[in-house]
Amino acid sequence: MNKPRVGVIGCGSWGKNIVRVLHHLGVLSALCDEDSRLLSETSKQYSGVKTYSNADALIQDPKLDAVAIAAPSPLHYPLGRAALLAGKDLYVEKPMALSYGQGLELVQLAERQGKLIMVGHILEYHPAVLALEKLVQSGELGELFYIYSSRLNLGRVRQEENILWSFAPHDIAVILRLLGRMPLFVSCTGGNYLQPNMADVTLTSLTFPGGARGHLF
Repeated sequence: MNKPRVGVIGCGSWGKNIVRVLHHLGVLSALCDEDSRLLSETSKQYSGVKTYSNADALIQDPKLDAVAIAAPSPLHYPLGRAALLAGKDLYVEKPMALSYGQGLELVQLAERQGKLIMVGHILEYHPAVLALEKLVQSGELGELFYIYSSRLNLGRVRQEENILWSFAPHDIAVILRLLGRMPLFVSCTGGNYLQPNMADVTLTSLTFPGGARGHLF
């Protein structure tokens, strides 16, 4: 079976990691970034890889089987939608979209197109999380009633999305994986301190069937 040919949109701080891994797997075929200097520097490390300055041009490349998106969050939905409509399998960094409706649309579109869609929840593959999952599945930890996570690092102050969209998807993905079920109720409160209309502190509460609870700070 031939290896898929993958194009990456976004070669920046996290995209460069995706580029490196796809090259290591032998499936990297194309790169795209609006920063011409960054695109040039990145492509020099991977000979034979085609480069694009325009994301739509990469998406429409008939030689590509899949697209990986590591662009800023507001672009995840429109670029992901375009890739699926172009008949490409899709890998998209979290969050896959900035609203539930857009995320649902991408999932349903992938199903209609018969294409794969995957969100880059990297913590689901972290050795510590995998070890926890084994402990839960074996029953060694007993029944789980409460999971909480606290992220106390300020991280990068973003203007594209609030802290809930930036950090919480990682922890929510891990909690759902460990509990193996979806919550019945979700609530979230937050405050804006560094920028107006952009929450930089949030507290999320999840209530699951059977009474299990999750809190994310």
